[in-house]
Amino acid sequence: MNRDNVRTLRRTNRLQLVLPARCRSRSGFVDRVVISDISEGGCRIDSLGLIMGVGEMVVVRPEGLEGLTGVIRWVKGHSAGIEVDRALYPAVVDHLHRTFTRFLSPERLRELPGKLRLAA
Repeated sequence: MNRDNVRTLRRTNRLQLVLPARCRSRSGFVDRVVISDISEGGCRIDSLGLIMGVGEMVVVRPEGLEGLTGVIRWVKGHSAGIEVDRALYPAVVDHLHRTFTRFLSPERLRELPGKLRLAA
């Protein structure tokens, strides 16, 4: 998938969600992350301990699902964009979005300390 196709997929099909996952890179980074948006071509992860760089290969394993392999395409602050090796089926993306639109209720989210709110 070339860069223009990924950009097009991302612009048209990016769906917001809050999906807990684990991320592992070849450099040894392993952390709990939150997938905060997803499309057929990739996802965005958020982590307070993010120490990965552009071009790094990663495996993101959402809770209860198979791992998604891909490459880090951008990093900004505590977030990174991942282009997946194999495009996700649109029905899978829609299902994940519907199931994980909200991980915590707004009331429960307000009760969490600042850093935990960021991770949730």
